[in-house]
Amino acid sequence: MPTIWASVCRRPPMPDVLLERIETPDGDFLDLALTRHRRQQWVMVLHGLEGSLESSYARALLGDLDRAGFQGVLMHFRGCGGEINRLPRSYHSGDTADLAFVVEQLTARFGGPPFAIVGYSLGGNVTLKWLGEVGARAVVKTAVAVSVPFDLGACADRLDEGFSRVYQRRLVRSMFDKYRRKFDKGGGPLPVAEAQRLRTFWSYDDRITAPLHGFRDVDDYYARSSSRQFLPAIRVPTLILHAADDPFVPERAIPTAGELAPETTLE
Repeated sequence: MPTIWASVCRRPPMPDVLLERIETPDGDFLDLALTRHRRQQWVMVLHGLEGSLESSYARALLGDLDRAGFQGVLMHFRGCGGEINRLPRSYHSGDTADLAFVVEQLTARFGGPPFAIVGYSLGGNVTLKWLGEVGARAVVKTAVAVSVPFDLGACADRLDEGFSRVYQRRLVRSMFDKYRRKFDKGGGPLPVAEAQRLRTFWSYDDRITAPLHGFRDVDDYYARSSSRQFLPAIRVPTLILHAADDPFVPERAIPTAGELAPETTLE
């Protein structure tokens, strides 16, 4: 219920932002939303699955950052900024390349690296995975990850149980709508009529996400993209915030204290 309340009943005002599109090295684009006031220090924000600037948590945080004297930068994952991206590929839970690219580009523009990266849900998984991949080479000073699906396979199982199916149905439908808009005339890994019959994360990720992004199958995608295995390698101060009753994440997926790097705190 807190998840529903936060998304439906809590609607913070839209922050004053500038919208910007940057070209990626592979011929695609990423949409950014930057708080209008230029600040000396900046913070990167990553939204969750099918999120955007319209997400209440993204709006609220950008507004809070601006009031606290930071330049907030929301990076929309591919296809989440209001326009379908150009390439057949989309975004996924383990894709850290776009984050690394935007950090590099904006570090050069702003004259310094981000003070922090804050990631929610899928964006939190991407944040933690990237921090573990780069280890001591991380340029960011600190990071926060909220409601992270640490173990993607376990979370996919959880979302196919009980009331969590409500969230699964809504998110899979949203992902399919984008797939239909992109591949209505063919060219995708699965005909649109077949894709429309997919009902679970397991089936959608196996038939669409995995082949679109170069994974062997859903098991390969989940195994390589889950952030839990990257946690010991994090070398910057990182705060992970997680609700014990998160409807997306079973208790068995939450990392133990022994899996965390000394620099990481799990609340």
